[in-house]
Amino acid sequence: MANGNADSMADIWSHEDDVTTMHPIGGREEGWEAVSGSFAGVASASADGTVIRADQVIRVIGDAAYELCTESVSWTFAGEPMSLEGRTTNVYRQEKGEWKIVHHHADLHAEFAEKVANMGA
Repeated sequence: MANGNADSMADIWSHEDDVTTMHPIGGREEGWEAVSGSFAGVASASADGTVIRADQVIRVIGDAAYELCTESVSWTFAGEPMSLEGRTTNVYRQEKGEWKIVHHHADLHAEFAEKVANMGA
C-alpha cells in the first residue's frame, strides 16, 4: 500500500461484512468494501514506502489471534516525504485454514490525518 498499490491487502484480509479498521487518519471503516476502499485511497497517493514492525507480540486463542506491535512507516505521500511511528493492533481469525485480518487499529497521527483531509479540499 505504501508503494501505491493496495492489491496485496486483499490477500491477507477477510472479505466479510464484519471486518473493521481504525487507521492513523481517524475514523472507522466497517465491512470489506469500506476497509478496502480506505486502503486504496491511501495507496493512490503513496509511493516509495517501507513499513517496519517492531516489538511484536502475537497471541493465539483457538481460531482467533491478535498482534501488538509498533509500526514505522516512511514513504512519499501526496508528493511529500512523510514518516510516522505508532502502536498497532491487528486481529486475525482462521477462514478455510488461512489466517485473515478482521480488524486493524493504529494510533491516530494528526499530521497524516490533516494531509488526507486536505486532499479532498
